[in-house]
Amino acid sequence: MDIINHRDTTPFTTVDGSTIRELMAHRNSAIRNQSLAEARLPPGKATIPHHHKVTEEIYYILSGTASMTLGSETRPVGPGDAIAIPPGLRHTIENTGDDELVFLCTCAPAYEHSDTFLEEPS
Repeated sequence: MDIINHRDTTPFTTVDGSTIRELMAHRNSAIRNQSLAEARLPPGKATIPHHHKVTEEIYYILSGTASMTLGSETRPVGPGDAIAIPPGLRHTIENTGDDELVFLCTCAPAYEHSDTFLEEPS
């Protein structure tokens, strides 16, 4: 049985610039087809606009407020909001609040640096 506590994970910076702790993935558990991570962004910071060719994602906001951009649409998001991010869709999230933005990110298949493609800011 794999049970991994947040305290037992090591944070790292993804290609898009967010700091994540991978909670479950093929690198640390029996999970093979998806991943779950906690991501954090300081106030005023944003991920680099990017897309994933294969991976679909779901962001779930735990705390903080942000501006989420998917394609050409931008909307405010906050605690309790879940955001669907299909493969191939340009996206970025910006912390618009005074506190750290904390959100969960699920990826299927699991997150890989090699499936993150940076784009120019609009």
